[in-house]
Amino acid sequence: MPLVAAAILPHGWNLVPELVETGGDAPRTQAAMQRAGVAFREAGVEVIVLAGPHGIRVKDAMCMLDVGRVAGSLTLNGRTVDLNVPVDRALVESIGTATSAAGIPLALAGYSGNRPDQAVAPLDWGGFVPLWFLGNGNPHAEGAGSVLSPAPDVESVPPVVIITPARGLPRQQMIDFGQVIGEVVSNDPRRIGFVASCDWSHVHLESGPYGYDPIAPEMDKRILEAIETDTLHALIDLPQADVDRAAIDGLWQTLMLAGVRDTAPLP
Repeated sequence: MPLVAAAILPHGWNLVPELVETGGDAPRTQAAMQRAGVAFREAGVEVIVLAGPHGIRVKDAMCMLDVGRVAGSLTLNGRTVDLNVPVDRALVESIGTATSAAGIPLALAGYSGNRPDQAVAPLDWGGFVPLWFLGNGNPHAEGAGSVLSPAPDVESVPPVVIITPARGLPRQQMIDFGQVIGEVVSNDPRRIGFVASCDWSHVHLESGPYGYDPIAPEMDKRILEAIETDTLHALIDLPQADVDRAAIDGLWQTLMLAGVRDTAPLP
């Protein structure tokens, strides 16, 4: 079945409605995330493949979690939300087999329990925030975000595949990896959605953790143009010096999305 939904989504904690006052300090972005959630639900997405920058990273290899569940918590303004989400291990296996056959370096990462189906890996904010909006943000019992918590008794939610690309690999391999994922998705009978979890320039404020650099609006404009004109492949040519100055973390996942859409175009 072809890919039925795809999105490039940010992962700031202040977007989660349950952690902020109405609208928070980014109401337009929060509203856009909510629209993405509606789109995924209307598309009937059964499994979500999410590529993010902040998960378990392996030097010189793509990393995919081979566990039974992922669990995490976010705290802001004295409020806490939890997620505990099943991993689609059948799709993990299919992607792993196809990636190895394509000669792309891939590490399957486990955590805690020695049996993959019983293991639970930590879910970072890069995965947590998009998933909260895409069908997984049901009420979870307090403490469900701990990897030591039992599987929560909640309504059925879309299982996930969590991938963290290796920034040290050639950028072309991000596209190649995405193309492999697209081929696997196209041969799966279920309705699958892909998410590139991305934040862009981190140097907009002198008072921020990365300071200010005038390249921030310039870089964001170039990326927005590539998205609006559907020319994601062009981002492969972003100068590395500019990428480093702007402190972006979305390039690699977006190139993966470009590859996915090469072999699994949206309907």
